[in-house]
Amino acid sequence: MSAVVPVPEASRGSYREMWLITLGHSLTHWYPATFYLLMPIIGKELGLSYSQIGLIMTCQYVAGAVANIPGGVIVDTVGRKGVLMATSLFWVGFPYLLMGFTHSYLMLLGCVALVGFGNSLWHPTAIPTLARRFPDRKGLVLSLHGMGGNVGDAIAPIVVGALLTTLTWRQVVVLNVVPGIVIALLIFVFLGTLQLGGAGARRAGPTGAAPSQSLQDYFRGVPELFRNRSLILLSTSSAFRSMTQSALLTFVPVFLAYELGYSPFLVGACMFALQTAGFVAAPVAGHLSDRMGRKSVMMTSMAMTAVVLVFMALAGKSLVFVFFVAVLGFFLYAIRPVLQAWLLETTPKNMGGTSIGVLFGAQALGSSTGPFLGGLVADRYGLPATFTFLAVTIVVANLFIFFMPRAEAAKA
Repeated sequence: MSAVVPVPEASRGSYREMWLITLGHSLTHWYPATFYLLMPIIGKELGLSYSQIGLIMTCQYVAGAVANIPGGVIVDTVGRKGVLMATSLFWVGFPYLLMGFTHSYLMLLGCVALVGFGNSLWHPTAIPTLARRFPDRKGLVLSLHGMGGNVGDAIAPIVVGALLTTLTWRQVVVLNVVPGIVIALLIFVFLGTLQLGGAGARRAGPTGAAPSQSLQDYFRGVPELFRNRSLILLSTSSAFRSMTQSALLTFVPVFLAYELGYSPFLVGACMFALQTAGFVAAPVAGHLSDRMGRKSVMMTSMAMTAVVLVFMALAGKSLVFVFFVAVLGFFLYAIRPVLQAWLLETTPKNMGGTSIGVLFGAQALGSSTGPFLGGLVADRYGLPATFTFLAVTIVVANLFIFFMPRAEAAKA
């Protein structure tokens, strides 16, 4: 038998791996952020209604919801976490390349469904890996990982907006696949043997990685996991938060392009402001949650999100609307790492991948309904009414946090 030597929590290698995982996370967000900017252009080219535009993202998130729990099972029972992350990143980027060659609405829906399947592997793999490496600083480390997503969300719209001034959207999606392939290869080379078992992260031996746990052990722990009250409450709350977020990311660019007449570059700049605010908020919220507790940070952020959404609805077709977009980003994105850290603290450690899979599955369900319902509201009452509707959804999300138990310790 070969001995497994745990890697020290604060080793230089662990931080190098953390930043590479964070960079990969930025690419998993880069591609959807690019697509949000392209949707107004695609919608006009294909003659789509608001509801049809919303249904595009609904299709992606439904696919993600279906695939997230099986993805969590794979993560908890299979080693080689680096291989899983590289596979996920490639699978997220490649379908966007295929979109550049389709002129059919149904084919477009098929491509975004493939993206949803690919995304289902990333978070259940990366988030528990980082949490186990840094047990005392989960909130901060996961916020840094979340910042990677914000970087992708923020830079993609402004870069793609600039490219769209000289290239067609089809040319842009072909070029866009290159960074994903490069980073996927780097993750495969440097983290391809990384796995996470009971002793923490380690390197696989020359014969490959053993499973983190047997399928028998895994399925023995499933009933206890789904009796966990914290898992149910946090996942349901996150579903409503994601409903709000996905509808906003779908219809803020549409509002700016259709109602305010902004060019693709200006729309990208506004989305950059939204994501930059989230980039700033994530480490602040993560650090505060490590010190002050997860519940207080989450409830404050979601309450402020609801307030800002109401002001956005009242602002109407004015520049003040753009200001509130940036303010909204600060509060909306601040709670993502806090939520993830809280969930991993209140569920069994050996079921971390499945716990995150359930969380992101619930988020995908919420995200799938948000754009479609927002589109229905916009078709009937106008786009500003959509923002009032979303203020209600974020208030509902906060109600579930209010009923969280005081303490529910995770088991090894």
